[in-house]
Amino acid sequence: MKRNYRLTRSNDFQRVKQTGKSHAHPLIVLIKMPNPDGLLRIGVSAGKAVGNAVTRNRAKRRMRASLSELMENIQPGWDLVFLARKPIVDAAYQEILAAEIHLLKRAGLFLEESAGE
Repeated sequence: MKRNYRLTRSNDFQRVKQTGKSHAHPLIVLIKMPNPDGLLRIGVSAGKAVGNAVTRNRAKRRMRASLSELMENIQPGWDLVFLARKPIVDAAYQEILAAEIHLLKRAGLFLEESAGE
């Protein structure tokens, strides 16, 4: 995922977490909030409950990689935060991808027209 599509500042993460709407899945939690600039920005996070630093970074890399495949199918104009949950450690790549698609569809942000599943 390109850097200009990422949420990077901690105050951006906090703003989305506190005021956004969340959608849960056993592997991932999605929190969405409208972006006034009309841009799509995505943040990925994994708490200490997921595991040690190596495990958390691996989970975040896998989530970012699968999200980069979906970028053209996500509706612009939103700040999104994806939070990893503990079971993501044992999940296959396709399970992570399916979880992200499921959450985006439930949030109404997945554009079906150009979906290349």
